[in-house]
Formats: sequence, structure tokens, C-alpha cells
Amino acid sequence: MITKIYANNPNDRDIARVAEVIGNGGIAVIPTDSLYAFACSLQYKKSVETIARLKGFTLKRARYSMMCANLSQLSEYVRPLDKETFQLLRNCLPGPYTFIMDANSEVPRHYLNPNKTIGLRVPANAIAHAIVERVGCPLIVTSVRRDNEDQEPEYLTDPELIHELYSSQVDMVVDGGIGEDEPSTVVDCSGGHIEVVRYGKGAIEL
Repeated sequence: MITKIYANNPNDRDIARVAEVIGNGGIAVIPTDSLYAFACSLQYKKSVETIARLKGFTLKRARYSMMCANLSQLSEYVRPLDKETFQLLRNCLPGPYTFIMDANSEVPRHYLNPNKTIGLRVPANAIAHAIVERVGCPLIVTSVRRDNEDQEPEYLTDPELIHELYSSQVDMVVDGGIGEDEPSTVVDCSGGHIEVVRYGKGAIEL
């Protein structure tokens, strides 16, 4: 199923339909501030395992981000923030950034890497924000891309092509228009330090 949603004015009925699919354990492809992403609810491990298989990873090797509706929701899943980190988050979010942070016990351990950290996002994209807000809990997201041997990954930007490739493997594709082909800026805020580990769409100065 493919659903057209306009980013400048997301229709509440369409957002509710996507949120219902995700809230019931389904998998959707949604636009974000940077790339199109597979998305499912934090609460459904089986859905996350399915996304891992779609990308050719085991659950332990897959890299996910947790997408939250706002800073308040984000703070429920991380260890207490120091003043510098909190100010950085306030300055950057919502936006095309992924912050690697020390997770607390609210994050299921099978989503964590060996350092017990996870990437956190708060989207400015109106469609993604409306969906995660409507679902009521964070989404687990990871970019839609094709990995080619000896080449840079190919990020899929056309929702029609994504639907053609994955319609039998996901429950819904949201057509939010042609997507970006630049990933988010990634900032590691774990372990008491702040470091940019990937410069992407989001501009940042530390």
C-alpha cells in the first residue's frame, strides 16, 4: 500500500492510518528530514527483526535510531543530560541530526550496541513528526538504501521505486515526495564527550 501525504499540510486522516499500522506492529517506510526510512514501533521486537532482515543484518548487528516526538520524550530514554549536551540538543532539534547517547533501562537491550548507546532523532519533517506523535511512543528507524559491493550505498529517494521494491515486505509506504539523498549529521554525545562522527545534512559547529 502506498499513501500520498503532503509535507506542507499532512492530512490528519492519512497520518492516523499510518500511525494505526505502526501502532499495531506493522512496518512503514516514511520520509524524514534526511532519507526515507523503514519505521516501526519501539514496542515490537519482531518488526525490528524484520527490518534487520530487509537490510541484510542480524538484529545484533543492525544500527537503528530511535525517533522521538520531542525532547521531553527523548529524555525518557537516556541517562541524565549535562548542561552542554542539553543545550546542543535544544539548538539542533528538531532537525536532520542523529545524537548517539547513553541509553537508560527504558530502551530494550536488543536495540543497543555493546556500549549501551542508541541514536536519537527528533524530526522537523512534518510527516514524520505527525506520525511519531500520533503513535505515542518512539519509532525505531533506519535508512532505506541498497548496499553495493565496492561502492557507496545507494539511498532510495523515489517513494514509487521504494514501493515497487518493498511493497510485499512492508505494510505501507508513505509518499512524501522525492526524498533527500544526504544522511543526517551524527553527533556522539555518549560517555561525557561530544564529537561529530559524520557530517551530513544538518550544519553544526562545536
